[in-house]
Amino acid sequence: MATMESLIGLVNRIQRACTVLGDYGGDDNAFSSLWEALPSVAVVGGQSSGKSSVLESIVGRDFLPRGSGIVTRRPLVLQLNKTEDGSQEYAEFLHLPKQRFTDFSVVRKEIQDETDRITGKTKQISPVPIHLSIYSPYVVNLTLIDLPGLTKVAVEGQPESIVQDIEAMVHSYVEKPNCIILAISPANQDIATSDAIRHCREVDPTGERTFGVLTKLDLMDKGTNALDVLEGSSYRLQHPWVGIVNRSQADINKNVDMIVARRKEREYFATSPDYGHLANKMGSEYLAKLLSKSLESVIRARIPSITSTINKSIDELESELDHLGPIIHHLGTLSCI
Repeated sequence: MATMESLIGLVNRIQRACTVLGDYGGDDNAFSSLWEALPSVAVVGGQSSGKSSVLESIVGRDFLPRGSGIVTRRPLVLQLNKTEDGSQEYAEFLHLPKQRFTDFSVVRKEIQDETDRITGKTKQISPVPIHLSIYSPYVVNLTLIDLPGLTKVAVEGQPESIVQDIEAMVHSYVEKPNCIILAISPANQDIATSDAIRHCREVDPTGERTFGVLTKLDLMDKGTNALDVLEGSSYRLQHPWVGIVNRSQADINKNVDMIVARRKEREYFATSPDYGHLANKMGSEYLAKLLSKSLESVIRARIPSITSTINKSIDELESELDHLGPIIHHLGTLSCI
């Protein structure tokens, strides 16, 4: 049986091939969509939910564009590859083959530039994904798809349909039965109003595919806590909720190292009077390992259906080639006249 690393790596390679061939899901494919058959982890959350900070904490690097409004305007397929201890961290983009990036501030700029290349410097969104692979000794083998943040109103420069456009894009990912949903909600807001949980209820009412993440625990009003959510009494999922403590804005402004931030997060939970009894199942490092294990499990279960889709796609292409054969031969004859 293939190892977890090779299974996730195989799916990564198939995802990259699909994107190169123009298959990134949707209903406009003439042939069976292999992209749709691939297991994935979709990251869903409202704007200002802490979604970007969670991803950066999992990676251990600052690399995502920041700003007000909709910053993520194309799906970002983030493929994490664990390397040997002591090896240099680097990143590669699918659209820039054989170029290695070791400066992650340049990675951030390239994500922004590549987004603008498709959408222009507007605030519109595009379903065409950006593929980013990161190789580091500080990550687990995992693939995440970062989706645009859910919003409630269009702001200046955005089309009036932006709210519906984002919701439709998010829905197209999370409705797939082989999609693991990483639903991110801030602890300092009522979970009943969470945009991420609202979407999960619609497509995964039993909570079998949803992993709930609660951010900003350290920003809750003094004397309050989020134990009702983390212990599953407020909104129960099949998987346990995971609490995250992101870097503060002051830490971000001071460029506090992500590895230092991880240590502070561990210390927060270990010493917390509210969450100390849950400390071994809290934090970004635990979340990454949990997701990696779950993705590997879904891939194993879906291998037969992936193989079936590949075979079906081959049959469809061969049938199309057989149909085109006489036409190409006829055109060749005409060109000789």
